[in-house]
Parts: sequence; structure tokens; C-alpha cells
Amino acid sequence: MIKKVIVVCFLIFIASESSFSQQFYQHSHAAKRWIRKQFKNLSDDEKIAQLMVIRAHSNLGADHVQQVTDLIKKYNVGALCFFQGGPVRQAVLTNYYQSIAKTPLMICQDAEWGLGMRLDSVVNFPHQLMMGATKDPALIYKFGTAVGKQCKRIGVNVNYAPVVDVNNNPENPVINDRSFGEDKYRVAEFGVQYMKGMQAENVMACAKHFPGHGDVSVDSHLDLPIINKSKRALDSLELYPFRAMIKAGVGSVMMAHLYIPAIDSTINLATSLSPKAVDGLLRKELGYQGIVITDGLEMKGISKFFPDGEASMQALVAGNDMLCLPSDIEGAINKTKQAIASHKLSWKKINKSVKKGLLTKYNMGLNNFQPINTAHIVADLNAETIAIKTEIARNAITLLNNTGKVLPIYPDHKIAYLAIGINKENALSVRLKSDLGSETYFFSDNAKEVHIKETIEPQTGLKKIDTIGDMESAKQLITLLKHKNYETIIVGVHNYSRRPANNYGLSKAVIYLLNQLQQQPNTVSLFFGNPYAMKVSCNAPNLVACYEDDDIIHQAAADILEGKAKAVGTLPVTVCDKK
Repeated sequence: MIKKVIVVCFLIFIASESSFSQQFYQHSHAAKRWIRKQFKNLSDDEKIAQLMVIRAHSNLGADHVQQVTDLIKKYNVGALCFFQGGPVRQAVLTNYYQSIAKTPLMICQDAEWGLGMRLDSVVNFPHQLMMGATKDPALIYKFGTAVGKQCKRIGVNVNYAPVVDVNNNPENPVINDRSFGEDKYRVAEFGVQYMKGMQAENVMACAKHFPGHGDVSVDSHLDLPIINKSKRALDSLELYPFRAMIKAGVGSVMMAHLYIPAIDSTINLATSLSPKAVDGLLRKELGYQGIVITDGLEMKGISKFFPDGEASMQALVAGNDMLCLPSDIEGAINKTKQAIASHKLSWKKINKSVKKGLLTKYNMGLNNFQPINTAHIVADLNAETIAIKTEIARNAITLLNNTGKVLPIYPDHKIAYLAIGINKENALSVRLKSDLGSETYFFSDNAKEVHIKETIEPQTGLKKIDTIGDMESAKQLITLLKHKNYETIIVGVHNYSRRPANNYGLSKAVIYLLNQLQQQPNTVSLFFGNPYAMKVSCNAPNLVACYEDDDIIHQAAADILEGKAKAVGTLPVTVCDKK
């Protein structure tokens, strides 16, 4: 009977341990020896500092480098999170910071759409919402692998990605196109594939923002969002992708700054600082035992209600293993020691998190750090981006309406291309002019720019439009396009905001122009950016979601317009009620 109980307990232990990635938490004899040695050399203050991730840039000059250097030397912090800068500069700084660190530094970066999100000279991959329009999980795995290779090449051990928030609120100002969409199944499936691709390269993924930041209309960088949902509702939607990520072996989870009374009704207490959310929901209910990290503690969703040192201490009490971007390290250490002295927190809990971090560092190879070779680093970082981005574009572009039946477009038609939001040629206008003989017009909101490339013909009797962007100019442009009797008018909406405020930055004149043109069945409207902005064109007879705005997307869109490829993507979010 005793043996049976022991076997059952062992199986339960194995089951709980399998709820996080074994590759980063593998206990070998060599790992245990290294951890013991490192841990033995840490003072009490250094143990707390090992749980901190501090901000680092490679574009802020010598004063910033000195500040980071001082923090590493004085406190022996555990990790750096790099933000903006350049590839060579970041690699050089990583080599330097590792060389002066008493304990190897875990290098982190928030690179959701690859290192191009942070570094100059690196080509961006698409945002997750565009990938959510594709149907091939293998393509997302390929993308994840490529991002993992980028991170590995530049010495990044942890990428704070993927976002597995279900974006079911179109007015979400902070997640939005960073999510794979509103379908929890697709968010979960694509999140797992992104994670598996990165972790195949021994780069730790981070599922964020637990327990789900999708259904908010407030940015937690600016205030504390409130989600008034029942626990049952959260479990059926928001928690679904996190459960899938945990089951699949994600290396870490990031806690969101959200106020969710159904989880913890303590007034103004964010989930990131709540024991009920971290130790209760994530660890006990979902069984996750890997590294749990806070979202940035400098964000207003926290700093508005808690002084920095207090927030750091409370985050550790809640059960987080790592503190992201605490701005007051000294205060955090002192407050944490006070919490231990008053039995709100224990050294046992601190030591467990420290050893967990050391174990992941060992399994990432940081016990034997090899300086990053900067030769050809930019070329290496961009090696796979174009090909994968092209494949994603071909699989993502989505045809919503084709009631006007004007697609594909043939070169024997009289065609106009109206580029809204720009004032110079781009890859699409050049391609349409070359292949279809289109005549190009520009409409920009900046009245100081020259917007219509074509000089108005004297016989039309229309005056030249000097300032484009106001309502009168839009009306004159409508008159001009009608007078020219184009068989097809292609409208490209470019360079608009990713954020929902003020109709994604689309002015009243632009919206008027779109509404007038789309009353004609021969008009094709293409939105090169966040698809939520298409809500102003729900009645367009021919409507195409292109998701991003660069040469690769322009070429893929041109192929669809010309009938050389089909639009096979599916819209990952609801834009219009009838869609």
C-alpha cells in the first residue's frame, strides 16, 4: 500500500513538472554543481537582485551604458532587457555586460515580430494579427524558428513573445494587432507553434499577458484596466490559450497589470501583484511551475498605486520569479527584506526563484558564455526574413468583398490608382503603372505636401489642387476622377495608425473620400495596415485586407489584383457585423 501511494505521488509530481518546458529546467549533475557554486557566492541582497530584469538600450550613449554598468556591478542584477538600438551595438554591449557580471546575465528582449521591432537595420516580420489571417500552423512554426535564430545570433536568451491574448475588443489600445485574433483556438494553436519554433533554437518563449489582456479599452502603460468578467467566462476564453501554452511546454509566463475582481477584488490590486492570480490561479489551478515574470513595473497600471519598491516586494509575495523593469532596485531590495522579516515572504521562496533562474541560465549555456561575433551580424539577422515574410503575405491577404466583380484587373482597362496617406510612389504604384498602365494620384492629410502627381488637363476646366487633405480638396478629387471615366479605380489606404483612437488616424476628409468612391462598383479598396480600420468601408463593393504596408505586401497585393495569385487569407477579427 505504501509503495502504491509513493508511485501515485511520483506520477502526480511528474505530471505537475511536465506543465513547463523541460529543456530549460533539466537538472543534470553538472547543472546542480554549477548552481550550488553560483548560489553560494550570492549575498542576501544579490539573491533578491538576481530576480530583477533591468532596462538596457544600445542607442542612448555613454551615460546610459555607465548607468547599466553601475547597476550590474553594484547589485549583481540577474537579467537585462534590451530595447531600441542597433545589432552591432547591442552585441558589443552584451559582450561587455557579460564580461563584468559576477553572475551570468539572462539577456531578454521584447521582440514580438522579430528583432526588427527594436533594432535598426533589421527587417520587420509581420505583426501577429497578419499571421492570424493565414491558415497554416507550419508557417507560424517556421516564423518562430527564424525569430529564435535571430535571438540566438545576437545573444538574446528570452524573447517576451508570443502574445496569446485573445483580442475580442476592437477598441483595445495596447494589444490589438499584436494578437493572433479573436478566435481562441487559432490564438492557442499559433501561439504554441511560435513558441515551439523559438524554443527549438533554445530561446525561451514567454506567454503573455496572463490571464488575458485582450478585452480592455485602457492601456496598462497609462492606467490599470478593469475586466469585469466572471471566473467562468475567463476560463472559457482568456485562459484557453494559456492552458495550451502551458501544456505544450512554454518556458515562461508574463503577468498582466489588470484589475479583475473575479480573481482578486482587492481594490486597485493588479493581477501581477495578486497572490490569488499568480500563486493561486496560474500555479495551483493551471499547474504552471516555470518562470513567472511581471510585466514592466514602471507602467502606470502599477506605479499609479504602488511605489516602485513596494510593487517589487508585492510581486514577489504574489509568487512571481522575476521583476521586469523595477526602477528602484535599492528600494525593492529593502522592501523585500522587510517583508521577509515580517513573515510576509520567506527566504525559501526567494531562494527557489533564484535557483530556478540559475538553472535556466545553465541550460541556456550561460555557464560558458561565448562572446558574440559581430561579423556579418546584420546579414545573418535578415537571412530568412524576406522569404518568410513573402510567404506570410501570400497566405494572409484577405478578400472580403468582391460584389463589384472587378477582380482580376486587366491591362486593357483605363485604371487609376489613388494612394491615400502618402505623397510619393511606392512599390504598388510603380507595379500598377508598369503592368496595368494605371494613372496615379496621391491624397495626404498634410496640406504642406504636394499630393496629386498629375497636372490637371486644361480642357477639364478644373483648377489645380494645391492643398490636399481638407474636405473641399476631397470633393475636387472626386469630381476629377469621375470626369476621367476610369473603368477601375484602385484605392490604397496607407500610413494610418495601428491604434483605434480617432478612426486609426483617418481624417474626415479621407473617410468622405472613401465613402464616395466605394459607392461605385468599379472601385477596389485595399487597406495596408490594421484591418480594424476597414470599419469605415464595410459597404465597399470590393474590399481587401492587406494588414501591413511595405514593398513585400505591395507586391503580393499586386499579384492578387492582376489575377496572378488568389487572396486565401481569412479575417482574424470581426470588423463589420456581416463579415
